Amino acid sequence: MRIVAFIAALAALPALAQTYPTKPVRLVVPFAPGGSSTIVARSVATEMEKALGQSIVIENKGGGGGNPAMQDVARADPDGYTLLITHIGSLALNPFLYTNLPFDVNRDFVHISLLAKVPNIFVVHESVPAKDAREFVALAKKEPGKFYYGSAGNGSAGHLAMEYFKLVAGIELQHVPYKGTGPNLVDLVAGRTHATSAGTPPLMPHVKAGKLRVIGVGSPKRLPSLPESPTIAEQGFAGFETSQWYGLSAPAKTPAAVIKRLADEAARAARSPPVVERYKADDAEAVGSTPQEYTDFIAKEQARWKDVIQRANIKID
Repeated sequence: MRIVAFIAALAALPALAQTYPTKPVRLVVPFAPGGSSTIVARSVATEMEKALGQSIVIENKGGGGGNPAMQDVARADPDGYTLLITHIGSLALNPFLYTNLPFDVNRDFVHISLLAKVPNIFVVHESVPAKDAREFVALAKKEPGKFYYGSAGNGSAGHLAMEYFKLVAGIELQHVPYKGTGPNLVDLVAGRTHATSAGTPPLMPHVKAGKLRVIGVGSPKRLPSLPESPTIAEQGFAGFETSQWYGLSAPAKTPAAVIKRLADEAARAARSPPVVERYKADDAEAVGSTPQEYTDFIAKEQARWKDVIQRANIKID
């Protein structure tokens, strides 16, 4: 009887994929509205709705470093009707920053598709006499501890990007955590701190105004919007790469046929002309991967950031 039931279940998978979805899908974004995560979610969801024939209802659930939203989705029914925007912070940083998380990012979720990468850039205040990362490193080595960098907060992507840079460059910088990117940039533009790392959208207006100077790009390739700015890797730090990335995940045990349908449509949506064009404004790279490719990418990122977090001895209570 068990064999018969198993065969029947296998036979039902194609039918499930064809009928899914039959009602609106809930897409949880683990951050407040307005950031890159919401842009990624809305742009991809709009394209996926056309193919799925059902609305995708976006629910922003910020706070707690994204952990409450992760817990919410981990406990949801694994039926394909609750999905999650996953991020470098929730999948590759938080497992090593927080102790006793009430979920396991690898065991309690199935990862559907890597949707987008948003490269980090590294900037200094106009008063810092360094035109690139190599010169900044030389200054920092000459006067250890003199330079302060700000971030959006302890454990933020910008915090970890700067700590990663410190480690590979062998320099000492003082960290000043703020409650968000806005307050961080207020002090940086005023010259009260010296450097930071973030995506291009919040930084470029100040770069264009001459208040901040780009000393390096965290992506493997130069950015179209900053063709004269070299990558950190090409300035003597081979293999250096840091970006904020976003993907789509679901609760573990979601049927394989549903995951395949979602993965196919998510990848198609991520690479669609409207989404690619929307991402250009933020220097974001549209990806659209398979579930296995996203899972492998997460494992690689976890290894990278686990090492950085442990060597920098960063913990969040």
